[in-house]
Amino acid sequence: MPEAGELADLAPRIRPYTLVTEFAAASHASAFLLWQFPGFLPGKDEPLLHISRPDAFAIMRRPGVKGHRGQFFADEIVTHAGLLVTSRVRTWLDCSRKMSIEELTVVADHLLRMPRPDFEGRDAPYASRADLEEMLDRHRGTPGIRKARLALDLARVGSDSAPETRLRLALEDAGLPEPLLNVPTKLTAGVVRQPDLSYPEFKVGVEYDGEGHSEAGQIVRDIAREEDFDRAGWLLVRISKHHMENDAKRAVAKVKRMLLSRGWSPKSQK
Repeated sequence: MPEAGELADLAPRIRPYTLVTEFAAASHASAFLLWQFPGFLPGKDEPLLHISRPDAFAIMRRPGVKGHRGQFFADEIVTHAGLLVTSRVRTWLDCSRKMSIEELTVVADHLLRMPRPDFEGRDAPYASRADLEEMLDRHRGTPGIRKARLALDLARVGSDSAPETRLRLALEDAGLPEPLLNVPTKLTAGVVRQPDLSYPEFKVGVEYDGEGHSEAGQIVRDIAREEDFDRAGWLLVRISKHHMENDAKRAVAKVKRMLLSRGWSPKSQK
């Protein structure tokens, strides 16, 4: 995700174009950054500002601006941070032409996930599956829409981060069972844990340990969590950024090894 400083710089650069030019809104890579989407969008770090206007108006041609035209429904242009910007769902579709199916799925999972009100100050997802489906139905024939449809088929509610989505997709691509996502699991009396991914049938949990897990306090909590799983007869597989390199081959191998040790067989997937 972009740093706060980058966003603070981006908004003032875009604002004049959305104020002085009729029906102009930040879109594509600029909207992607303003919404702080996860996922990799090729070209998002280029200095160009992306500005869209309805197709009844002339495309914007200014130095440092990449102009776009398109059909916009009333709810596809919104106000965010004092700017006119394409909605989250419309931005997801607009970026689909340049993004991979995997990265589009990362963003779809981000839009669909249920937030944690105590930490995020909101209690509803950014979008529903119906919202994403409607956007695709509205704009049939748009470049990239086939990838967006495939990504929506792969999207699930429950991933809390981009690495969790990428890990889930890698496991499924390798033929492993589809895991449950962030489901509270009763381990023993009074002990409930919520693994990032889990296979309750085999008592295998999977945790993605991001950078924050290197902090002293978090290390203590991670050890306590692992002990809870161990006492309940579960195997907890811990995955790091290192395991996700090279198309997540090491992560897949580690989870597969644990599932096999618990009686899972590839034949059971057929």
